[in-house]
Amino acid sequence: MDEETYGRAVTVLETFRARGLTLATAESCTGGLVAAALTEVPGSSDVVDRGFVTYSNAAKTAMLGVPEATLAAHGAVSEETARAMAKGALEAAGVDAAVAITGIAGPGGGSAEKPVGLVHFACARKDGTVEHRERRFGEIGRGEIRQLSVLEALDLLARAAS
Repeated sequence: MDEETYGRAVTVLETFRARGLTLATAESCTGGLVAAALTEVPGSSDVVDRGFVTYSNAAKTAMLGVPEATLAAHGAVSEETARAMAKGALEAAGVDAAVAITGIAGPGGGSAEKPVGLVHFACARKDGTVEHRERRFGEIGRGEIRQLSVLEALDLLARAAS
């Protein structure tokens, strides 16, 4: 893991720990990389409760309670789905904050409306607030899109705890 990612993970964990907070992740296009970054840090178990990898629509519905109607109307890669994933992870895990990521890492699968590099992020907090971000990284390569998505998710978590 690169130093920047590790450093951000440490910051998230320290901030959550100082406030007595716990977190969960719900990941699609990153396939568990956010949870991996957080749990790479020794002692993360007092903050990180669990991570959901919900790559398929069926998994998003079964594990996180994302409504099939949301997926049908907006697609897996959408603000609505990211928000539903974050809320679902928050409720399923009973944590203080949950971050969700859904996107198109490529190299295929994009369209004019939803190009490769489009990623939606959401972070739900116990107080009911949900922050959403949309990033369009472009066709910079699957690995780079996934890595930048991890950094973005860690940033959202840091904001949620502050």
